[in-house]
Amino acid sequence: MDAYADLVFVGGQVVTVDAEFSVASALAVTGGVITAVGGRDDVTPLVGPGTRVVDLRGATLLPGINDSHLHGCAFGMATPPLSLDVGHPAVSSLADVAAAVADAVRRAPDGQWITGHGWDPGYLDECVSDPSRLPSRRDLDAVSADHPVVLYSFSGHATWVNSKALRLMGIDRHTVAPPGGSIVADAAGEPTGLLHEGAQALVQNALPPLSRQERTDAARSALTTLARLGVTSYTEPGLGPGGDGIMRGALGAETLDVYRRLLADGELTARVGVLLLPTGMASTAEEFARTLTGLGACGDADPRRLAIHGVKIFADGIVPNKTAWMHEPYVGGGCGSLCVGGGNDAERITEIEAMIRHAHAAGHQLGVHVTGDRACDTVADAFAAALAEHPRPDARHYVIHGDFLTAHSMKVLAAHGFGVNMNPTIKWTVADMEEEFVGAGRAAYAWPYRDAIDAGVRVASGSDAPVTHPDWRQGVATMVLRESKAGRRVSGPEQRIGLAEALRTYTIEAAWQDFADDWKGSLEPGKVADLCVLDGDLLAADPHDIPSMPVVLTVMDGRVVHDTLRD
Repeated sequence: MDAYADLVFVGGQVVTVDAEFSVASALAVTGGVITAVGGRDDVTPLVGPGTRVVDLRGATLLPGINDSHLHGCAFGMATPPLSLDVGHPAVSSLADVAAAVADAVRRAPDGQWITGHGWDPGYLDECVSDPSRLPSRRDLDAVSADHPVVLYSFSGHATWVNSKALRLMGIDRHTVAPPGGSIVADAAGEPTGLLHEGAQALVQNALPPLSRQERTDAARSALTTLARLGVTSYTEPGLGPGGDGIMRGALGAETLDVYRRLLADGELTARVGVLLLPTGMASTAEEFARTLTGLGACGDADPRRLAIHGVKIFADGIVPNKTAWMHEPYVGGGCGSLCVGGGNDAERITEIEAMIRHAHAAGHQLGVHVTGDRACDTVADAFAAALAEHPRPDARHYVIHGDFLTAHSMKVLAAHGFGVNMNPTIKWTVADMEEEFVGAGRAAYAWPYRDAIDAGVRVASGSDAPVTHPDWRQGVATMVLRESKAGRRVSGPEQRIGLAEALRTYTIEAAWQDFADDWKGSLEPGKVADLCVLDGDLLAADPHDIPSMPVVLTVMDGRVVHDTLRD
């Protein structure tokens, strides 16, 4: 035998996610590549003295999970011990948040900034019982008068600070918010401590920037968690100058250098694809075009391990902040708007069209953050117009989130080979809460997986971590069940999809988004050995049980990066 296998798996469900979604029972890996898929007889000749043979005992072997929208460094920064956990279920009230901050203050040196992540008014008792009751600086002032406090919302589109932080930022009743942002004020005109969208840059300008070591520690923390979850690839959606003002620069250009070093040192245990972020949440087409020129590259890095795929643009905000641009008004009024520069809707449409046209003409893949239905239509049409003006095969542009993707948007995206990156774990998290903003009908429709797939749109799934925990198992369960986190109510049953379709969004469709479906994303001979072993028979499991099925082994490029089978 010329080459024995390094790894052989037998006795389980080998879910190939090939074109037929065929299921085998054995698989072999040699030199980081899948060399055989089939039955025991197909792999037995490949077993040599140094081969590790894994008896799956009925477990499920899947392609490595590809979380196609995950802020790795920001996720590491947002989780303990690098940040306070002020999300559900760690806290369930404003009083709980205050208690967590008070505990951090007792342990912190004088004047040190206290940072936390994850608060969600939909899971804070006082806000749930009275929707007009929002987090306030006064909730934090009571426990931290001398330490500046910065708490990022679960969505990343709102920040809650105390009075000390406001003073250090120079924010008072006379401060004008940056374009595309808002400084929430009370009835007396005083800032409440809530900053939305682009106004969050005021926080970042006051915070000490992340050191290289902090960025490295955050990335390592994220990679460790992802390996335990079976994630072998992810898209880091937005690193560059536009990220310098987000989470102390966790999305800044320097983070790309951290990934380069981790790869060089053999510590990059997942494949990372990058969208560059030339400008932040509010910019003009002129600024975007100027900044896009000369953005960094990955140098001599292995493009299968670390690659820049394109650029990211923010088109609008999010529904809970009423900053997503909608055709019909929100409950209580207002339709939101595009968040780019411009004094009215027509000017803002012109700006977003110019940004998309410029990036497309420059040869970049585009991932555009867009959530509202009117904004989705605008972006889809702008993709099509850019392609018509500058024909280019296989651009693979996609809308990020696409919460309220319309039939028109789907038709345009499908016709031109574009995609959408949806977020089932966000759907699970906010399904109940969104009703108060857009009503029951629109809330149920949000993230229309069934319609998008039926329309022929390429659909990938991502967690948007740290917005949600990067647990694809919960994402799969949500796509199949459409049940909400808080009330376990079914939200939009007509948008359910099957298990096979759900798995494709985390594997081969995510690989398509990465221009990599010819070499990863399914378990077929010749493809890279990125593998995830889930304890139990996934194909026969009750979907409610999927989130609790343990990931027992993760392999990336033939290298075991997580292993509980030998514990």
